[in-house]
Amino acid sequence: MKTIGVLTSGGDAPGMNAAIRAVVRTACENGIKVFGINRGYAGLIEDDVRELNIRSVSDIIHRGGTMLYSARCKEFREEAGMQKAIETCKKHGIEGIVVIGGDGSFRGARDLSLRGIPCIGVPGTIDNDIVSSDYTIGYDTCLNTIMQMVDRVRDTVESHSRCVVVEVMGNRCGDLTLNSGIAVGATAIVIPEIHFDIEKHVIERIRRTQKTDKKHFIVMVAEGIGGVEELARKIEKECGVESRAVILGHVQRGGSPTVRDRVVASQMGYKAVQLLMDGIGNRVIVQKDDHIVDFDIYEALNMERSVNTELYKIAHEISI
Repeated sequence: MKTIGVLTSGGDAPGMNAAIRAVVRTACENGIKVFGINRGYAGLIEDDVRELNIRSVSDIIHRGGTMLYSARCKEFREEAGMQKAIETCKKHGIEGIVVIGGDGSFRGARDLSLRGIPCIGVPGTIDNDIVSSDYTIGYDTCLNTIMQMVDRVRDTVESHSRCVVVEVMGNRCGDLTLNSGIAVGATAIVIPEIHFDIEKHVIERIRRTQKTDKKHFIVMVAEGIGGVEELARKIEKECGVESRAVILGHVQRGGSPTVRDRVVASQMGYKAVQLLMDGIGNRVIVQKDDHIVDFDIYEALNMERSVNTELYKIAHEISI
């Protein structure tokens, strides 16, 4: 393989730049030309590409976001859009592509692979919702950002003897909420994967801790559940504690990536290029039991998600 492309798609995640850097430098060291594709599949359709070299990716490993930008592309879901993308590949001699993103990005990679452009998916998403991988690029940085933000809110909550209901990103995946909830000592954690009853799992828990003379509370809620404003009002009414809702929003996506995100991203980017060099496509790079391995994309996309019930049990028992 003489020429490859690299793109980022979907939501940005800290560590994507580290992965891009690893892809570009691994390829260049092995005599392979690399094209950076701007704005994901939209850029591939519109021929928004540029050749990259080892200096193109200098001083990006510490930066959040993605130097290649990202965008969602409805046109790529149609056959006509995919054919335009393939024409761009042919024009520049791109024989394979490393796609950094989430499940939606991987579906696009699968579709291109099936049409003769070998693709390797690298899991870059703060949500940690790629079922095939134990870990996704950006997850650790996001967790630390949430922890730091809630620690700051805690100062006010404690000073005024309040309750704060914090909405955490993750859509329908509760990993961010569960792990950050443990890290900040939340009284209650609400995630979509585990059945919950607001009266039993939030109100009663706050009442119970009030009896032990605790006067301030943190409740963590996954964004896929929503309703944090209403929950804050309910807590104030039922428990007699002044309550506020805090939606952290997109601040969770940004920031300089942690050591873990930089290292894992570098490992995954390197592995992706190695596979393409061997003429292998239609694969996803994942972390399993602290090892970087690869799965068939179709197999990876059809794996069933499970939640760490033991971790949830621990959180439930030590947060009173």
